[in-house]
Amino acid sequence: MVHKIIEWSLKNRWIVLLLASGLFIWGIFAVKKNPIDAIPDLSENQVIVFTEWMGRSPQLVEDQITYPLVTNLQGIPKIKYVRGSSMFGMSFIYVIFEDNVDVYWARERVLERLSTVTRSLPTGVAPQLGPDGTGVGHILWYTLDAPDTDLGEQRAIQDWYVKFALQNVPGVSEIASFGGFQKQYQIAVDPNKLLYYKLSIPEVIAAVRSNNNESGGRKFEMSDIGYIIKTSGYLKSMEEIGNIPVKNQNGTPIKVSDVATVQMTGETRLGIFDQDGTGERVGGIVVMRYGENAAAVIEQVKLKMKEVAKGLPAGMKFDIVYDRGQLIQESVDSIKNTLIEEMIVVSLVVIVFLFHWRSAMSIIIQIPITIAASFIFLNAFGISSNIMSLTGIALAIGVIVDNGIVMSENAYKHLAERYEIWQNEQKNPIENEKPD
Repeated sequence: MVHKIIEWSLKNRWIVLLLASGLFIWGIFAVKKNPIDAIPDLSENQVIVFTEWMGRSPQLVEDQITYPLVTNLQGIPKIKYVRGSSMFGMSFIYVIFEDNVDVYWARERVLERLSTVTRSLPTGVAPQLGPDGTGVGHILWYTLDAPDTDLGEQRAIQDWYVKFALQNVPGVSEIASFGGFQKQYQIAVDPNKLLYYKLSIPEVIAAVRSNNNESGGRKFEMSDIGYIIKTSGYLKSMEEIGNIPVKNQNGTPIKVSDVATVQMTGETRLGIFDQDGTGERVGGIVVMRYGENAAAVIEQVKLKMKEVAKGLPAGMKFDIVYDRGQLIQESVDSIKNTLIEEMIVVSLVVIVFLFHWRSAMSIIIQIPITIAASFIFLNAFGISSNIMSLTGIALAIGVIVDNGIVMSENAYKHLAERYEIWQNEQKNPIENEKPD
């Protein structure tokens, strides 16, 4: 079979050159399309299910949330195993699928199973899926540099302006906010006053919930004009919350302000984000979507930041604290330089070793064609250009040259043997003549 291929190639040299040129051009396009990253994504094919049940102990969360979810999610097809983790007020379920399973197909299967499991969970508990990213999806960290703005206002700008704008960038799965204070209304109930007025905390909660609502009425016509009636009951200030009646005792309404203190404050924090010892900062983490080109996504996020910065308050700007794009560029440039150096050194060695420019060119020309063709297979198998894959290509250059040298030496050996036989035939033509 190999002899037939070699024989056909020798008889159809121009076709072989045309195919090699086409393969090289295809490889050049594959190089441009191949996603670039600094490190390979070796994380497992997983779907994260996050459930929040604040104020409950880890054991209670384990018994009523983690255990029911783990046992019901184990029946999903093409699944390897399910891991569960419980902590104070939160539950994490890691559903690990087989490597060849599409991540979005896996998320759909998990959502289908969750729709039937949630009925067995405590009231008010709603499991949700984590972002469609991977363990190495954190590609960019940034903070808001605003020394004259308080942390609460910075967090509000991050959550209600910056986050929504950056999430629209193609390839971004999530913008995770951190730092600062999340503003909220808090009702600090006095237990002594509750006892005095013979009230309970659930009654206060029910009164606030029922008065923070909006309802609609019917449509009626008057003078050939249709009117729609609605009531606007959403709370807008601390005074409105304090004036909510909780109960009527002997014709006297007991308001929220009679049994509690209403205040504007921040949500309870478990930590702070300090940058370079200069104080607290507010910022966000850009999480890349599964299978995207990290370098391209980072570039688009930076362009979007320039556009978003125009709408920030005076004196506020972005400060990038972690940028994988620099690591990607430095890593890829280093490997590229190594590849070029190896190609030059190997070419010189081949020329010196063979000392025949035509034979050397037939071997050297294989190096760029083989490297370009390797990117076709990288794209086919979904492998990005990273330190590992490019290093493997660099190491393979020696193998490519070795094969070419062996084949050239083998060809020269057979040609020399045939040439020697031909010379003998020319020296002794009478001996080689056949009798009639």
